[in-house]
Amino acid sequence: MGLAGLAGVAATGAVVARAERKRRQYTPDEIRDRLHQRVAEAADSDDISIAE
Repeated sequence: MGLAGLAGVAATGAVVARAERKRRQYTPDEIRDRLHQRVAEAADSDDISIAE
C-alpha cells in the first residue's frame, strides 16, 4: 500500500469518526421524532398507508 492509500484510509477514518460524533449528539426523543418525520414523508410521497 502506497502513501496515497494510507492517506485515503486516514481520511476515511476521519469522516467516519466525524459522522459518529454528530450521530451521538441526538437524544433518543430527537431520533424518534426524526424517524417519525421520515416515515410520514415516505408515506406521503409513496401513498402508503402506515398503521401506528
